[in-house]
Amino acid sequence: MIEVQDIRLDPVSRRTWRGDQEIMLSRKEFDLVHALMERAGDVVSRDDLMREVWHTTFWTSSKTIDVHLGWVRRKLGDDSRHPRLITTIRGEGLRFETEDHSR
Repeated sequence: MIEVQDIRLDPVSRRTWRGDQEIMLSRKEFDLVHALMERAGDVVSRDDLMREVWHTTFWTSSKTIDVHLGWVRRKLGDDSRHPRLITTIRGEGLRFETEDHSR
């Protein structure tokens, strides 16, 4: 079980919760969240995410990650304009935040 902030992810059963509420994620959404939560606090490059989640180094579209990230943020209740869970680090990649800094 991986726990960061109020998100719990079980890699074995492929289930995700925010608090007590289970969040239904598609296979790619789950893999994206898993890749980020495994390295919470660290920036994960888009190249690494394409390799790990989509199993390719060939980008079919530069928006692939952004589209899936948008769906994940909506499902987790993370505001894309003021994210508290997954932050985009311009020119670097994405980071799953270990703490909610908005408080």
